[in-house]
Amino acid sequence: MPFSAPTDPGAPRHFTLQDFDFDLPPELIAQHPAPERSAARLLDGRGAQPVDRVFRDLPALLQPGDLLVFNDTRVLRARLFGEKASGGKLELLIERVLAGNEVVAHMKVSKKPRVGSTLLIAGGPQRGGFTATLLGRWPDADGPLFRLALHGPANAPDATPDATPYALLERYGHMPLPPYIERAQQSADAAQAAQEAQDAERYQTVFARQPGAVAAPTAALHFDAGVLAALAARGVERANVTLHVGAGTFQPVKTENLAEHRMHSEWYDIPAATLEALARCRARGGRVVAVGTTTVRTLESWARSGHTRGETDIFITPGFAFQVVDLLVTNFHLPKSTLMMLVSAFAGYAHTMALYRHAIAQRYRFFSYGDAMLLARCTVEAE
Repeated sequence: MPFSAPTDPGAPRHFTLQDFDFDLPPELIAQHPAPERSAARLLDGRGAQPVDRVFRDLPALLQPGDLLVFNDTRVLRARLFGEKASGGKLELLIERVLAGNEVVAHMKVSKKPRVGSTLLIAGGPQRGGFTATLLGRWPDADGPLFRLALHGPANAPDATPDATPYALLERYGHMPLPPYIERAQQSADAAQAAQEAQDAERYQTVFARQPGAVAAPTAALHFDAGVLAALAARGVERANVTLHVGAGTFQPVKTENLAEHRMHSEWYDIPAATLEALARCRARGGRVVAVGTTTVRTLESWARSGHTRGETDIFITPGFAFQVVDLLVTNFHLPKSTLMMLVSAFAGYAHTMALYRHAIAQRYRFFSYGDAMLLARCTVEAE
């Protein structure tokens, strides 16, 4: 459907799911990253009229004393291929690593195996892989995810019987690219191997440190050494938070009434050094620039709860009162997604829709490997 617009701009707006739907030509969904990280386009949406720029222009658009806050989560090689003892093929997407050798995963299989079943991953020990034991559902007996114990191959050259899930994923896993990025599955083709190597590098930020995400904080993918050096020379301070992005970030909202949507939960952490950087930024009159919606969710969760770490299921929709973030660097998001709603809440619904119309008309590239926007926070009254 086409973009909708308020019928009475002066009246309070009650938003429904359809307000965040739009038609996107499929050829605008980026299947590959730009040749260079900072060569992606940047739509400057801070003012009333959009300005087309290149991402490496970003440092000049910020001010000395501003604070850029990044999400330093590291994407796990979280996609595993395997089979049941009966031979039926299956695919696991590891959503979270628990204590010991346990993980939580999405499972794609024709018929779900029974609790206690042994799954052969990457061919199983007979073919150089390993096994996993299905322990049950998660987070409860009726949960949508599966809890498994991973058992490393004792005879692998660099593994031990108690190999950690992180080590097993690094050795046997594949990058969990979003469902709209099309790649061949499990081929021995050399071209695919080269593509996997590129994805392993480019679907990861240059400052990824804390392993745990199954999706990249994509706005941060555009930063490279040159941009980071230019930001430092400009006098822009940097700080990090961690939010381990889950697969729920790609799930569209399905309830027309937004209040009925159940938001997925993700783990976050804000280190003491970042809290100190935020205080310094406010003291000097600088602006807090969030790189990505995950950083926004982390900072605003802390502002609301007072907790510097824990689980957040914050759902940001138009009318939300932002307390921390002044500027936002973000990519272009899926229709009907919670991320689309967050951006509309931040920059203003009508303004965001206008920017998306401009981006489509100007053939910007969308989603994870696509281009970026720079947005300023609007006031609730402006909407």
